Amino acid sequence: MKTIVIKCGGSIISRLSENFFASLAELKNEGYSFVFVHGGGPDINEMMDKFQVPVQFENGLRKTTKETLEITEMVLAGKTNRYFVNKLQTNGFKAVGLNGSDGAILQAEHINQETLGEVGRIVKVDTDLLEVLLSKKVYPVLTPISINEAGDKLNVNADTAAGAVAAALHAELCIFITDVDGIKEGSNIIRHITESEIHQLIEEGTIYGGMIPKVKAAIHAKHEGASKILITSGVSDFFSNSKWRGTFLEV
Repeated sequence: MKTIVIKCGGSIISRLSENFFASLAELKNEGYSFVFVHGGGPDINEMMDKFQVPVQFENGLRKTTKETLEITEMVLAGKTNRYFVNKLQTNGFKAVGLNGSDGAILQAEHINQETLGEVGRIVKVDTDLLEVLLSKKVYPVLTPISINEAGDKLNVNADTAAGAVAAALHAELCIFITDVDGIKEGSNIIRHITESEIHQLIEEGTIYGGMIPKVKAAIHAKHEGASKILITSGVSDFFSNSKWRGTFLEV
């Protein structure tokens, strides 16, 4: 089974274009199956503001109290996931939404409970349920909400969760969907790049602004075990006529 893990940030899901779904359809026709992992940062921030709960980050990770975790799960599983699943099905893809904690798919442990609260790192991905769904040509859509040995839920970074899922499934590719066509040098898209080259381009200022967290997320996914990563756009056709558009991060 040829599987692609696709990570969509919360800010891009509502802006996915017809070209994006056309690319998925072409890949499906070529025999690929999909597992989607998504975040929901903007929706979470909006809901926390309504509840007057402060938003705090530490080294790029959301500090997560018990209250913050309840809001995060409510938004991810109750709003963002439902919207994304419906969007996929409207475009002809049979999909099912799951919390990462469902069926203990995403198993995690605390990173540093004192500093970050209920934030975890993935220690295991149980692929059994995912593989059953994929065998029926049903595409799982996962939140990064995970579960630990004690049965407590943890908030996990969606980028690293996607990388861990890609590694566990031995996926052909892990795709990070953004609002740009890839990493640019001048007006040209860089087709292939290594981790060391990314760090160099950040230091030189070639990679800057909003692209920095995107490439760092891709590097995190690589460290989680994803062997091949593509950074590409959700507002254009990232795959057409058997050709990829975007930047490949190679191990």
